[in-house]
Amino acid sequence: MEQLNKRVRDDLAKIEFASGNWCVPHQHNGRDVLDVAIIGGGQGGLATCFGLRRRGVANTCIFDMAPEGEEGPWVTFARMITLRTPKHVTGPDLGIPSLTPQSWFEAKYGEQAWRDLDKISRHDWQDYLLWLRDVLDLPVKNEHRLADIAWEDGLLRLTFTGAGGAEHVVWARRAVLATGIEGGGAWHVPDFIREGLPKSRYAHTCEQIDFEALRGKRIGVLGAGASAFDNAATVLEHGAASVDLCLRRKQIPTVNPYRWMENAGFLSYLADLPDLLRWRFMYKIYDLNQPPPQDTFWRCRKHPNFAYHPGTPWTAVREENGAVVVTTPKGEMEFDFLIIGTGFIIDLTKRPELGRIASRVALWKDRFEAPADEQSALLGSHPYLSNAFQFQPLEANDPLAPMMQCIYNFTFSAMPSMGLAGATISGMRFGVEKLTNCIGRSLFVEDGALHLQSLLDYNVDELTSFDPPPEQA
Repeated sequence: MEQLNKRVRDDLAKIEFASGNWCVPHQHNGRDVLDVAIIGGGQGGLATCFGLRRRGVANTCIFDMAPEGEEGPWVTFARMITLRTPKHVTGPDLGIPSLTPQSWFEAKYGEQAWRDLDKISRHDWQDYLLWLRDVLDLPVKNEHRLADIAWEDGLLRLTFTGAGGAEHVVWARRAVLATGIEGGGAWHVPDFIREGLPKSRYAHTCEQIDFEALRGKRIGVLGAGASAFDNAATVLEHGAASVDLCLRRKQIPTVNPYRWMENAGFLSYLADLPDLLRWRFMYKIYDLNQPPPQDTFWRCRKHPNFAYHPGTPWTAVREENGAVVVTTPKGEMEFDFLIIGTGFIIDLTKRPELGRIASRVALWKDRFEAPADEQSALLGSHPYLSNAFQFQPLEANDPLAPMMQCIYNFTFSAMPSMGLAGATISGMRFGVEKLTNCIGRSLFVEDGALHLQSLLDYNVDELTSFDPPPEQA
């Protein structure tokens, strides 16, 4: 690993041309102002910070609400054994060979281990990200939860809450929201479940679950996505008496559109297409959905006490005689505990940090009228972003429009506007390249007159002697 660390430093030194910090320092009331505040210290936030540094924007800081080592889902609520992404896909390395997952894995386990590997384990992925953070010396402040973004004197006023509820204010010229899947809304539990049962009888897949306490219990799982299957497998492995997975669709999805999307054309240029084409791409992708990986499906299917029920949506729940009774079109089912794998909803009003602008941001439903046979309330709920990941105002004369232009949405909710971008490992390299280029451009243009003055003031002689050296005299 030390040899790899040296190789990383050598590689970066060889390509450091023009990457020195060129941004003009700014202050507000005697306090230093960040050029970019990055919210989220997972893979998207780390890659964004690294990408900005490579463009000479070094006055940045990453803020994450989790303790160090628990950023992102990988060692908290992710319950897959391995990543769903093929091992050869690169992301946070931004094209630097020594920073790739393969280089890290081979340095830690050996080249043969990489050849033998199918997919990277989620724990190894978390370790890889922590190594990336350390070897690149990226500035991260943990246990900083973003509570509010305000607009004052042409700057973003970011209020964070830390351990014990202490507040900390940071001023920044730009902010990147790299807060992952939930960054555009909230994890979703259907209302009839929340209203029909006490919280002790169910949990969402994003929550901490005491699986050992479910040993010997009858478990109902709602959802057909990979996380629903991951949780079903985990509770089976902890000795559940039975697990029944129910899904609304008439059959489990089998085609994974993410594999098709992994080409440089789509990953780079979807945002440049007309709205109708972008909508149709996403309409098809969302309709296909992601199937559970084959190994995840067999992880469940190998248990004789596992069953799945297509075409079996849940319509009501109640407690009766100590059991949870679930109503479906095919009859009632009884369980001891429910695991809800219904994903998340896109709704900016559910993000406290966006409280000042959430209802004023333009959504796809505000900017685009879909054909009658391609309507989608889900797609329509996503923010309609600029070609540079920025929020756009619902009303053109909104006084907070300049604030929105300074906030870059690098979350899953950017998908209809920007494609995979920051939503997945496979889209990250292409998304970060576009995002950091746009941020760098906006900072330079904003300070264009100051940069011109710097040139006018530049007076460093390169020609310092008009007499030949003695040996040439």
